[in-house]
Amino acid sequence: MSAVTNLDEARALLREFPVVDGHNDLPWALREKAGYDLDRLDISGHQHEHLHTDIPRLRAGGVGAQYWSVYVPAEQPDPVAATLEQIDCVRQLLDRYQADLAPALTAADMEAARGEGRIASLMGAEGGHSIANSLGTLRGLYALGVRYMTLTHNSNVDWADSATDVPKANGLTAFGREVVREMNRLGMLVDLSHVAPSTMRDALDTSSAPVVFSHSSARAVCDHPRNIPDDVLERLPANGGVAMVTFVPKFVLQAAVDWTAEADENMRAHGLHHLDTTAEAMKVHRAFEERVPRPIATVPVIADHLDHMREVAGIDHLGIGGDYDGTAFTPDGLNDVSGYPNLLAELLDRGWSRADLAKLTWQNAVRVLGAAEDVARDLRSKQAPSNATIESLDG
Repeated sequence: MSAVTNLDEARALLREFPVVDGHNDLPWALREKAGYDLDRLDISGHQHEHLHTDIPRLRAGGVGAQYWSVYVPAEQPDPVAATLEQIDCVRQLLDRYQADLAPALTAADMEAARGEGRIASLMGAEGGHSIANSLGTLRGLYALGVRYMTLTHNSNVDWADSATDVPKANGLTAFGREVVREMNRLGMLVDLSHVAPSTMRDALDTSSAPVVFSHSSARAVCDHPRNIPDDVLERLPANGGVAMVTFVPKFVLQAAVDWTAEADENMRAHGLHHLDTTAEAMKVHRAFEERVPRPIATVPVIADHLDHMREVAGIDHLGIGGDYDGTAFTPDGLNDVSGYPNLLAELLDRGWSRADLAKLTWQNAVRVLGAAEDVARDLRSKQAPSNATIESLDG
């Protein structure tokens, strides 16, 4: 089958089974680049130089549902307030772009949006610091529409270890396990991207509902701590969860991992945070890249991760979480949210069937949210909200 035929088939499939993308950082990009001013960064048409996401490109990419990340940095002075501002940003987007974006809280809402031809818009909190060690705050985020929480970001929280910090809890503490149980009772997906393998294993031991990895790839393919070890991937069939492959070059391509370590050190030498994507920071990045050319990830690199993840976890446990607008660099061919057909065309060329791709793009992600809702209905009939505190459980 020719590349053109593959691309046509990919686009046709996406019209029926569009992409559910597990993680997009547009709200934080809007905060950083425009102070949430949607007149300055109107995503209805113009392709802004410093954004990966707008509605025309979402449409071109065949995106049918998006988890908008309501991420705030762990060092934010008041992370709960900042998370509420991020939630407010998503609500402003939903209000302004009603013809294209549909608010969604449930798997049924996702299907309804697909039937209307709108993009189901869900929210995911990135990092347990957003609840400030409070189960009441966790419930508040759920009431406001948050449907997953990543247990950590790049730093440990008091009750869980991050993949990119020095181990402290050796996984989840007693309070961390209570957070997981309360998320199960609510119907909020437990997101294990960013967490240490010990935290992944503890969460799988604790959770009675399927988990997700909203934006993580395979550690066996690229040895970066943000990726998922095979022994964890092997547990997804029994759990029912979904691992959503990410496109971030420094997580998927070993040469990019090594280059990024050097680039991050250069950023710090200029007094900048290594994750800064402001205009000033990108100028420093570009100057470094002129001196030391950046290794370029490609669509086949992402497909290699998916082939491996499928072999280990099975086709029923895969999804996509691009991490657009949360990374400075993207793979060639997956430059922005319009690129998903290129990935599907590559997978078709590798022998993936239409049924396989429908699971990858739409069906698995919708199923996992519906399964979490089923578990929550059962737990709520038997359990009251937990009022445990970190002091009472962890001392």
